[in-house]
Amino acid sequence: MTTLLAGDIGGTKTLLSLYRTGCGGLEQLVSERYVSADWPDLAPMLLAFLGGPVAAAGLAQPEAACFAVAGPVQAGQARLTNLPWQLSEPVLAAATGIDRLALVNDFAVLIYGLPHLQPDQQAQVRPGTAVADAPLLVLGAGTGLGVAYGVPTPAGLVAIASEGSHGEFAPRSAEEWHLKQWLQSELGLDRLSTERVVSGTGLGLVARWMLATRGAAHGHPLAAVADDPAQDLPAAVAQAATAGDPLAQEVLALWLSAYGSVTGDLALAALCRGGIWLAGGTAAKLLEALRSPLFSQAFLNKGRLGEVLEPIPITAITDPGIGLYSAACRARMLVG
Repeated sequence: MTTLLAGDIGGTKTLLSLYRTGCGGLEQLVSERYVSADWPDLAPMLLAFLGGPVAAAGLAQPEAACFAVAGPVQAGQARLTNLPWQLSEPVLAAATGIDRLALVNDFAVLIYGLPHLQPDQQAQVRPGTAVADAPLLVLGAGTGLGVAYGVPTPAGLVAIASEGSHGEFAPRSAEEWHLKQWLQSELGLDRLSTERVVSGTGLGLVARWMLATRGAAHGHPLAAVADDPAQDLPAAVAQAATAGDPLAQEVLALWLSAYGSVTGDLALAALCRGGIWLAGGTAAKLLEALRSPLFSQAFLNKGRLGEVLEPIPITAITDPGIGLYSAACRARMLVG
C-alpha cells in the first residue's frame, strides 16, 4: 500500500489529508484544517502536518503529493488569487522530501477524480451513454462558475483548465436581455460574463433583479433576505421555490434554463462525449431542479447540434470533499 498527501489550498482555509491506496480504492487516514493566513507559506504548514498528526499516528511519510490551489498553475508555479503565496513544485518537493509532487488548479483537479467516483459521491442528472476516450467536461456553479475539460491519454486523463465562464453572457430572450441590462447597470459593468448569472451568486442576482423589477415583488419575504448581507439569498430562493412560491420558482426557472444552455455550449466546444459532471455547491442542493425539463431542454436546444448532445450523460458530484479526493487521485497517478 502507498501513502499519498492531498491538499485543498484556499485563500481562507487549507485542508490537508493523508490517504492510503488499497484494493478498495483510497482510504483517508488523517486530515487537518488550517487557517491559511496564519502561515507565511505552504511549506511550513506541510512540515507541521507531516511532523504532527501524521507522525503522531505512526503513519508512513507520503510517496507522492498533489495540492489543489485556488489560482492559476503554470509550469509548476502558482500564485494564489487571495493569498500572497508563490508556490513552486521544486521548492515544495525539496522542503518536504516528496519528489513526486504536483500543483493543480483547484477546479481542474476534479477531472482526476471523475473516473474513480463511488456511487455515494455522485447522482445521475440526465441518462446517456459515454464514449470511451472522448473528452470530459466538469463545471460547477458555486461562488463563480468553474470549468475544466479532461482529455484522455494513454497515461490517463489530463486536466485542461478553462476560463470559459468568463465569456460574454448571451441573452436568449427579451427577459434575459432585460436581466443583463439591469445587472450591468447595478454592478457598474461594461460587459457581463456568464458566471454573473450562472453561478450560486448568480442565482441570488437573478432574484434581486426580479425583486427590483416585478411590481408583485413589493413586500415579498425574499426582499428582507436580499437586504440582509448575513443571509444566504440563493439558498432562500431554492427553499422558497420548493415550498411553491411563484416568484422564487420564476427565478429558479430562469437560472436553470441559463445553466442548461451554458452547459450545452461548453460541451459542444470540445465535443465532450465522454460525459458531463456538475460540481459546486448547487449540484447537491438543487439536484431535483437540475433533473427538470427546464435544464435538459435548454441543454439540448442547439439547433442541428442538439442530436450531438442527446447521448451525453450528465452527472452531479454530491461529495463536498471531492477536491481533496481528486487531489489524492492525481497523487496516485504520480506513483505509477
